[in-house]
Amino acid sequence: MISRSAIGTHAARALRRRPATLVTSRGLAAPASGSFQYETGEASGVKFASRDLTGPTTTLALVAKAGTRYQPLPGLTEGLQRYAFRSTERRSALRIQRESELLGSELLAYHSRENLVVGAKFLRDDLPYFVELIAEVAQQTKYLPYTFHEEIIPLIQMARKKFLASTKEMAINSAHSLAFHRGLGVPLYPSSSTPVTKYLDADAIADFASTVYSKPMFSVVANGAEHSELSRWVNEFFTDAPSKPSGSISEAQTKYFGGEERIAHGSGNTMVLAFPGSSTFTGGHYKPEIAVLAALLGGQTSIKWSPGFSLLSKAGDEFLGASITTSSAIYSDAGLLNITIHGSAKDVRGAASKAVQTIKSISSSVSKDDFQKAKALAKFKELEFGENATAAFELTGAGLVQGGKAYQLDETAKAIDAVTQEQVTKVGSIDLSNDLEENETNIALQAAKTLLDSKASVASVGDLYVLPYAEEIGLKV
Repeated sequence: MISRSAIGTHAARALRRRPATLVTSRGLAAPASGSFQYETGEASGVKFASRDLTGPTTTLALVAKAGTRYQPLPGLTEGLQRYAFRSTERRSALRIQRESELLGSELLAYHSRENLVVGAKFLRDDLPYFVELIAEVAQQTKYLPYTFHEEIIPLIQMARKKFLASTKEMAINSAHSLAFHRGLGVPLYPSSSTPVTKYLDADAIADFASTVYSKPMFSVVANGAEHSELSRWVNEFFTDAPSKPSGSISEAQTKYFGGEERIAHGSGNTMVLAFPGSSTFTGGHYKPEIAVLAALLGGQTSIKWSPGFSLLSKAGDEFLGASITTSSAIYSDAGLLNITIHGSAKDVRGAASKAVQTIKSISSSVSKDDFQKAKALAKFKELEFGENATAAFELTGAGLVQGGKAYQLDETAKAIDAVTQEQVTKVGSIDLSNDLEENETNIALQAAKTLLDSKASVASVGDLYVLPYAEEIGLKV
């Protein structure tokens, strides 16, 4: 074990030990392992994954199945996130701060709809110290009432105010709520003070932590670390984690609903047009053609001085006061294809109507050249995403916890390579009423017709006098 001196024997040694030269440089497209593939393993009952990317730094994270989808009471996920790197049974919050500063590092904690991520970025030689620190956060954090009242609640209230000030965030969360209701439809941040005043306290957060910080509920992921080294330290420092959850979480299969919500707001205008999408690669509903369709619809160019090839970037040329983006939100058992339009109310109204017209004409207006560009851009974005350690380890860790399989970027890129134009024009042929006979009929329909004939999830936030209703622009809700 590492000594418990003011900074720790190993930490002090790590401060003195710095590589004389950087690791030998390799080609820009060739990581140390030769690919984006993760090596996976298990130590002390904890699943872990690593890839030994070239470079002097390491990113390490604990990924827990503790996103807002799984919280039994509103606000628990955010409350647990805010307790990360505060006092543990062995270290005070001040000591954690000072040691991390002396070693030269960055601590991080955030949550998504499905996951809670607690991690750190640091110099490669300091891996043992930070594995131990993150293990302490999971196993020995003190959930003190005074910390909750004096430090956690103010941060939750600030996050709520920031959320309510952003029409984009409100519209995206509203679209998820319409699409999925509970589970994935729960907002990332509480939109009212009710969770804090009615459901949330230090004891409730501690109970939630004892469930989601048990071995079946989290995994450890590292980028820039040797697999054998990570295995060694995970095996040493995570032995005290509970082998079974103390409670239960909701794991009901996600179901799509759809609908419309309109929210008045005085600080901007945003519309989100959402449709059923793709799950993650490790989920049971993965559709690589959704990524290609998102790139084809687009809205924003990735090439300087060019308006771009995407259909929505061309369609939006006449509405200069609005910006259009298309994204694919992927989850373990569902997904959402989002078209987000933001800007002046008049231009958002016009761009939304034009976007629906564009979807209607996809099957007849897409050239082979545009399709190839969209497929290349989708593959590029997927591989670029894999290079981003902070983004990739959440999907990798979640894949280990939920399906026992790491999210391999090489495999998803190959899947995108195999997408045909016919697949893209047939995307979304899932009947939302779950009628198998109608599904067999719809499988032959084209994407645009299927999307527009199905229930959309339409969220409008802003000047409701100007922003259109879904039926006014040709969508069924």
